[in-house]
Amino acid sequence: MTTHPTPTTPPAPQDDLESRLGDPFDDDNPVGYAAVLAADEQAVPLVAGEHLLDDWRFNHEFVPRSLGGRWSGTDALARRLRPVFRRDPALGLGYGVTSLMAAVNVWAAGSTAQRRAVADILLGGERIAAAFHELAHGDDFLHNEFTARITDDRIVLAGGKQVINNIERAGSLVLFARNGDTPDPGSHSTLLVTKRDLPQESMRYLPRFTTPGLRGCHLGGIVVDDASIGHDALVGAPGQGMETASRAFQVTRAALPGMAVGVLDTALHLTHDFATDRRLYGHVVADLPHARATLAAAFTDLLIADCLATAVSRHLHLAPRATSAPAAAVKYLVPLLLEEALHDLSVVLGARSYLREGRHAAFSKLFRDLPLVSIGDIGPTSCLLTILPQLPTLARHWPAADPPAELFDTTVELPELEVSQLSVTDSAPDPLMGTLAGVSADDGPAGRLAADLTELREQCRRLPSTELGPGAGADAFDLARRYTLLLAAAACVGTHRASTGFTGESAWLTAALTRLAARLGHGDGLLPDDLTETLFHELTARVDQRLSCDLECAPVFR
Repeated sequence: MTTHPTPTTPPAPQDDLESRLGDPFDDDNPVGYAAVLAADEQAVPLVAGEHLLDDWRFNHEFVPRSLGGRWSGTDALARRLRPVFRRDPALGLGYGVTSLMAAVNVWAAGSTAQRRAVADILLGGERIAAAFHELAHGDDFLHNEFTARITDDRIVLAGGKQVINNIERAGSLVLFARNGDTPDPGSHSTLLVTKRDLPQESMRYLPRFTTPGLRGCHLGGIVVDDASIGHDALVGAPGQGMETASRAFQVTRAALPGMAVGVLDTALHLTHDFATDRRLYGHVVADLPHARATLAAAFTDLLIADCLATAVSRHLHLAPRATSAPAAAVKYLVPLLLEEALHDLSVVLGARSYLREGRHAAFSKLFRDLPLVSIGDIGPTSCLLTILPQLPTLARHWPAADPPAELFDTTVELPELEVSQLSVTDSAPDPLMGTLAGVSADDGPAGRLAADLTELREQCRRLPSTELGPGAGADAFDLARRYTLLLAAAACVGTHRASTGFTGESAWLTAALTRLAARLGHGDGLLPDDLTETLFHELTARVDQRLSCDLECAPVFR
């Protein structure tokens, strides 16, 4: 067992966002918890945090290196931005992660000129809003009503968009609009619009939307009345909007949950700090078996979430024709793991979980923020609907060839991601699931889940076409849910094989697979005492040394 975690080699000080954020418990730190909570109470952005991210050139993360930015590996992108989500999710999203949501549509289908224009906007520190959402239709983009009527020489925009982050602060926006009369994928287009090109009298802003979490984000809306723009605003061909969005969403579905892992990381540090200090029933809380088991389980689930998000983020680069379903699996499962773990930790904290003052007050904000981090992306049911129609095809590929070593070795630099090369539906064997498919049935906990995969394959092959869409029954949706859990198991197995640290130990893998197996109907997910002690000991060592609880095990809160 690793008794004293060894952090990864820290980046150079000028490049280390964690060091720039400083000690969160220092009340004089302008981006410490006191300042974060004060901004949240006033429902305003953390101004000092935005200045810090300006200086760090936060937006450079969203621009590919070939265009002058810092984006190489998508897993590295998530890790590099995770520190800001550890500190304040509203700062991470509110400052401009939604600029990434907008920009990937241009990386997916934009012209050379559009790609250069968006790169220059972001490298210049400006924001781009992603105007996709309409409250009346939720995730059902095909029934969106905002129109882009294409004439011989112009495009006329009309309609409203709501719950758009930074709509008033952004100089440009990427719009998803209807250009046909029927609700089919070929009737929608994507447009890159500079707001100053819209006649002032044709555009008005809606009042700000208020939310229980992410209170520092500027969530607004826009109404456009017959504004005329040029054809050069089209991103890709007319009618290509849904296809473009389907490629772009694969990137954000993998990357954003990977960033959000930082929220649970902070929650674990706060809860452990409380549990080892607070006395109850004659003991510190951490001595109570339930509290100890809860902390160990939440730590395990954080590592499961990181394994899945990291592997699929690398998968985008290495298997672009087989990432649609895995990306949707990340977006479905990782937020679920994080939110449930946060809820369980709130039980350990008791009243401290909802107080807005005191040393652990940041927990309350994290608890309110986390469910909203996915603003601008689709919800869990829609993720399962992305997976469901692909299950029969996916099943035919199991087992697949052994995955490439670089899928799990994060020290290997990845080729630049070509978003345009991502498939709308998976059309190649999935090397990630192949990790689990290749496990022997008698190989302990992993073998049991490999047997589950064999069963899932047979059930998916028999799925009738009537059970592959929104009208499918609960059993069909459950197959998609089980797919996400087995994919997470595959990510844990692959990470374990490639690791030399704590995640390379058999105890951790057994704990992770025990937690996942329970969600598949095998046991209650409670870790045996020996595994609880192993996980709790590792967690304690990391918290004491101010190291992150994720795969990176890097210095935090310095």
